[in-house]
Amino acid sequence: MMSNVKNICVVTGNRADYDLLYPLLTRIINDDDINLHLVATGNHMSSEFGLTYKQIEDDGFIIKHKVEILPSSDTAEGVIKSMGLGLIGFAEVFDKIDADILILLGDRFEIFVAATAATVARIPIAHLSGGETTEGAFDEAFRHSITKMSHLHFTTTELYRNRVIQLGEDPKRVFNVGAFVMDNINEMKLLSKDDLQNSMGCMFGKRNLLITFHPATLEDYPSEDQFNNLLTALSNTKDVQLIFTKSNSDIGGGKINKMIDEYVELNHQTAVSYSFLGRLRYLSTMQYIDGVVGNSSSGLVEAPSFKIGVVNIGNRQKGRAKSSSVIDCDSSISEIEKAIKVIFSEGYKSKILKIRNIYEGKDVSKKILSVIKSYNLDGILMKKFYDSIN
Repeated sequence: MMSNVKNICVVTGNRADYDLLYPLLTRIINDDDINLHLVATGNHMSSEFGLTYKQIEDDGFIIKHKVEILPSSDTAEGVIKSMGLGLIGFAEVFDKIDADILILLGDRFEIFVAATAATVARIPIAHLSGGETTEGAFDEAFRHSITKMSHLHFTTTELYRNRVIQLGEDPKRVFNVGAFVMDNINEMKLLSKDDLQNSMGCMFGKRNLLITFHPATLEDYPSEDQFNNLLTALSNTKDVQLIFTKSNSDIGGGKINKMIDEYVELNHQTAVSYSFLGRLRYLSTMQYIDGVVGNSSSGLVEAPSFKIGVVNIGNRQKGRAKSSSVIDCDSSISEIEKAIKVIFSEGYKSKILKIRNIYEGKDVSKKILSVIKSYNLDGILMKKFYDSIN
């Protein structure tokens, strides 16, 4: 069948999803048969998070629409109000463009709002990264809700493909393509150590850790208390250079970022922080560090490909598939310290050299675009619940 996909709309809400979408966006704009409608929202318009829409434009992409959805505060009320504003913004955008299909990645509230608006606007949705679980955050509910509003699904593992099908999606519409970041890892020329240090304005030490910690929005133990325990454990770990990347705009994210600023100010000789490293510097950094510590998905997905240690704290990523190099621990000071000691041990370092990243994939963006271009969208909005029990 001939493709009826001519106008593709892609929404990006923060630095993380943009970096994952970059290879796909590049393929789309280099395809003469497709028009790209790129929409930036969320943290991209925030000075606190580095005004990262500028990086998108520097990369050569034209942002055709911007939707303001920044929370007035990192409280539940602030996030809910921003979701309402975002819904209005996406309603206006989708009324202006003639999108054949909308591509959304992930599980954040900005993406959930875009999916809700697209559903009412009768725009088919291709969802990336469905079927995953993060039991410690309300992103879990958003992700599965987006799955039910979507019409084509691209998952990062076969386990997640099966889970999307379990949610009632037709197996013929669910494609396991591998992790999207693998295109960046496989195709990018990463920076040398000297070039990276010059770009970041810091020097690596003999031992180095990359720290990323986001709010665990469904846990009873406050995220700032968990993060304070992490900072204490890091202070008790001597002779280590600490590289912090700041938290997202979830409830409590602002408090964590303030704690990072205060910690770095007091420990400026051994700690640095960045609102936004960008995909090149972030992945390049992974070449020269001993491990990733925190609760970000990057520790689970990207880090194992670089054969470095991973300490995954608390329940935010609970339920997500992990390579055997990942060390799970609770958020107590003693358990974090114990896990950090393990990733510096010679036995662990030897072990992880033999471990395969379960998220490995090749030509992921090429596979996604090939499916979208070849799929006949006629009647795609009408879908039946696929009952795997029968």
